[in-house]
Amino acid sequence: MLNKGNYHILIIEDNPGDFTLIEEFLLEQIEAPLIVQASTFKEAYEILFFKATLFDLILLDLSLPDCTGILLIKEVIAIATNAPVIVLTGYADLNFGVRSLSLGISDYLLKDELTSITLYRSIVYNLERKKTILELAESEKKYSQLFQLSPLPMFVFDLETSIFLDVNDAFIKNYGYTREEMLQMNLADIKLTETITGSIADAKRRNGVSGIAKHVKKNGEVIHVDLQSNFIRYKGRKAQITIAGDITERLSYINAIEQQNEKLREISWMQSHIVRAPLARIMGLVEVIRELKDNDEEKEMTLDFLMSSANELDEVIKKITDKIAVDDDFTLQK
Repeated sequence: MLNKGNYHILIIEDNPGDFTLIEEFLLEQIEAPLIVQASTFKEAYEILFFKATLFDLILLDLSLPDCTGILLIKEVIAIATNAPVIVLTGYADLNFGVRSLSLGISDYLLKDELTSITLYRSIVYNLERKKTILELAESEKKYSQLFQLSPLPMFVFDLETSIFLDVNDAFIKNYGYTREEMLQMNLADIKLTETITGSIADAKRRNGVSGIAKHVKKNGEVIHVDLQSNFIRYKGRKAQITIAGDITERLSYINAIEQQNEKLREISWMQSHIVRAPLARIMGLVEVIRELKDNDEEKEMTLDFLMSSANELDEVIKKITDKIAVDDDFTLQK
């Protein structure tokens, strides 16, 4: 069954007999390929460069009148854009074939062994590989954009060496280092302490770790960061990608609130214990005064106790007022 793919193929071949044979092989497997021929490198260059024609595939003979061999491969690869280049040659030299592949060609086929099936399989395989490579490149591009454009500091480090493999722009802005400096450093250079939530086994099950750490910036400032990490493979290495949200200011607010709450608890205790005692005495003395007849000495003594209790209560109220005033000033400053 013929492949109905609308393939646009450039055949760079100067031998009319070889071109006709290759064309027949293509027509045996592909229903309606769009085939363009170039007999020289100059002609191929004009087609690829000046006409800006987009080809799905390039079939290249290595013996052209104006260019041959390795030089020809390099020149064609340079202008082939994303089109896979399959070499069709009579050279049965293994070392030459290996070197050709290392220069970026997609496949190396011998003309003497070529059939419509082998050519078709190579075409389909290399077109699918190109598609996969382009999808992977697009995925990496999206990852890079998400990584670099994140407003939160992010970094990637090698799990074995702890060396930084990448940092985003937000990390550079917050920590003060350049990207070049960070790629020469490891995690220990910025981490003072770290408290990880859960065990390593739990982390592996969750495919990540989280916790609070103290990091130090380039200027020596110590910050608290909330870490959220995941294990990844980065350029073939086992790595960890981490979001490091700066929570220093948030923790400072929480600490201030806790201190204020402690002072409020002290005020509450003073109201319920210290203030209540002199108040109870005053209330009792008032009852005593009411029951006194004409004993001026006892009345004077009672009034002295009353004044003493009133003064004591006044001092306690002043302390409470002063404490509240301090708390209000502290809150306004924050």
